Amino acid sequence: MVTVIDGKNAVLGRLGTVVAQKIMAGEDVVVLNCESIIVTGEKEMVFADYKARFDRGECKSRKGPFYPRRADLLFKRSVRGMIPWTTTSGRNAFRRLHAYVGTPKQFTEGFDITVEEQAMKKITGKYTTLGAVAKFLGSKIW
Repeated sequence: MVTVIDGKNAVLGRLGTVVAQKIMAGEDVVVLNCESIIVTGEKEMVFADYKARFDRGECKSRKGPFYPRRADLLFKRSVRGMIPWTTTSGRNAFRRLHAYVGTPKQFTEGFDITVEEQAMKKITGKYTTLGAVAKFLGSKIW
């Protein structure tokens, strides 16, 4: 069974917990429009946090931690922190997660795209999108 979720205007942490529970339960989950997922907080603080994470790993010496730039991979990395990654069940669950920037052609017809109401929260404070964070980090696809 494949669950297709639209990530547009969903809060990153709330959507991540819903997705983590579903993949740990054995469902295949596809998340679309990852560039439109909302990250709450002041824009400068969010950018500084993600920049610090990205700079922590040094790519030239091939030592980690490796942190992604693209919006879909940033979402997958946040979900990875919510599952038991070091166990076999956690790694198998992570393989059941697929995230995309935008909506690929294979998901335009024939799939029921759901919107997780738990992840939708009326935002009254400051926020930015995962696409803006990806663009700040230097991603060419957002």
